[in-house]
Amino acid sequence: GAARLSRDKCDIAINWAGGLHHAKKGEASGFCYVNDIVLGILELLRYHQRVLYIDIDVHHGDGVEEAFYTTDRVLTVSFHKYGEFFPGTGDLRDMGSGKGKRYACNFPLREGITDENYKRIFEPVINQVMESYRPGAIVLQCGTDSLSGDKLGCLNLSMRGHANCIRFVKSFNLPLLLLGGGGYTMRNVSRAWAYETGLAAGYELGATLPINEYYDYFGPDYKLDVRSSNMEDKNSVEYLERIKNVVLEHLREIGGPPGIQMTDPPLLPRDEVDMDAEEEERRDPDDRNRRLWDKGRQRDDEYSDSEDEGLGGRKNERSHRAGATTSNKNKENSATGGSADMTAEGKRAGAGFGDDEEGEAGGDVGEEDEDEDEEMADNEKMEEARKAMASVGGVSAGGVGAGAIGGGDDTGDAAGRAKSTDAGEKTTPGPVPTTGVAGPSNVTNGASASNAVQPGVPSESGDA
Repeated sequence: GAARLSRDKCDIAINWAGGLHHAKKGEASGFCYVNDIVLGILELLRYHQRVLYIDIDVHHGDGVEEAFYTTDRVLTVSFHKYGEFFPGTGDLRDMGSGKGKRYACNFPLREGITDENYKRIFEPVINQVMESYRPGAIVLQCGTDSLSGDKLGCLNLSMRGHANCIRFVKSFNLPLLLLGGGGYTMRNVSRAWAYETGLAAGYELGATLPINEYYDYFGPDYKLDVRSSNMEDKNSVEYLERIKNVVLEHLREIGGPPGIQMTDPPLLPRDEVDMDAEEEERRDPDDRNRRLWDKGRQRDDEYSDSEDEGLGGRKNERSHRAGATTSNKNKENSATGGSADMTAEGKRAGAGFGDDEEGEAGGDVGEEDEDEDEEMADNEKMEEARKAMASVGGVSAGGVGAGAIGGGDDTGDAAGRAKSTDAGEKTTPGPVPTTGVAGPSNVTNGASASNAVQPGVPSESGDA
């Protein structure tokens, strides 16, 4: 909120979750663990010479006063219950020290102050502050524990008496930061801040509450209002006039606003982000879309698989696709019964000498692909050889059977012996017979084995 005020992005900023005025630099205190008020004022001081802090919480704003107790760039004004009440600080004589002398202003109150008496002291004091100090921005802590009926507070302000402070401060037309703070009767807290949000936006909300899921919380009257009770006001007119005169005298002694030598505020990282966002908003929509599109483009030197992509034996995407296409075609040729040699030659042709696209792409395949192709071709050759031997073995088995019945031929007997050996049968080697079923050496000059052995005639060796 403070940053938006400083950059003229709004006139009034509201943070009802803030206002943690008890937290100190070195400790947490009074339900406050971080003093957002101090942080907001520091942000405002980057752009404004002087900042005014006003506190209407029932408790003294000790954390904020302590943070700026020795400087004249922040004037703190606190209206609070004093005397055997937390935090026990905020005496009339606490006015600051060193360079911040008279720039801490405390107005101690007693129990039960009413709207009329509160207005009688608040408006004259703030008028004198504006005249003597002339701040560039205002921070107003709007703790609602000063309302009547609060569980921890002991004042007797109505919702409209509390909101009158906001109305009056807003009338000075300075950058205004509204903050929350104390408040321990929830239905009254929500009523007050809802009404005061309307005032900040320039609207005065009516008393009728719309029907909603929390409607029962606002009984028994179900109105947007917090009325004063009949508790005794221990703040006599004489007491309030005496304290007010002392406070006004201290403010007059300031003698006008202090002179501050301002320089350009140092830029923080968030300032650059804000300036970039503002510049982006002022750009032409078409130009902004083009810039966003350019940001999404991939640069040529980014997202590479490796530094040697496309160099030497490194495969690129194109050659990888070409190699995969060639391999699939070779597998189809092998499945249709092509010979192993032709398959291997086809792979080589597809890799380097195919059509224009595949041949040119296949020529880029590295040595690793060639080795894999050769190994695959060797494996296919061996598979073809085993299939050929199996088919020859089937024919030889038929020949052996025919030879056993009708004499057979030498080739069938030899093949039968080869098959028997391949099948792992145990055989006892014997002398090669000179008659009967002859081996291949007995068949010469194209003579048939049937000429050596006549069907039905036993041989001398008894093989028939």
